[in-house]
Amino acid sequence: MTVIRAARPQYAPAMAFLLNRVIAEGGSTAIEHPVTQDDMLTWMQDAPDRSCWHVALSQAGDLAEFQWAEPHPGLPRDAADIASFVCADHRQRGTGTELFQLTQAACRAHGYRWINAAIRSDNAGGLRFYARLGFTTWKTDPDARLCNGQVTGKTYKRFDL
Repeated sequence: MTVIRAARPQYAPAMAFLLNRVIAEGGSTAIEHPVTQDDMLTWMQDAPDRSCWHVALSQAGDLAEFQWAEPHPGLPRDAADIASFVCADHRQRGTGTELFQLTQAACRAHGYRWINAAIRSDNAGGLRFYARLGFTTWKTDPDARLCNGQVTGKTYKRFDL
């Protein structure tokens, strides 16, 4: 049974480890450089009154997935930007949907009216995941590039609260 709860600072090392695995795997995140637990802690504290962070723990108590939503300078004040990360061996279990239920509730409580997901256009799994949650495409940037110049495109999906 997966346990889902609000993220706490003690999860920062595990979140950094999981995110670094996703970065190393490639193809699914625009984050290109490894992160540290201090990076995670800083991100968690960037907008504590306007952000929400949730984790999913496996039966063994290991971090299997995490998700956050927060303000983004490129979005209106009534929009939150979401990010989701999952261990390769924990995909397709429905946990992301459960995390999103908590994220939706937290976003409503923070006064957001919609949630934005900025997804690499070459990330088929991410595009399917957000579509299954009810997100719809509202903007695309076919020329979006990674730092190394690789063109991946970017698809922006929206979920109205």
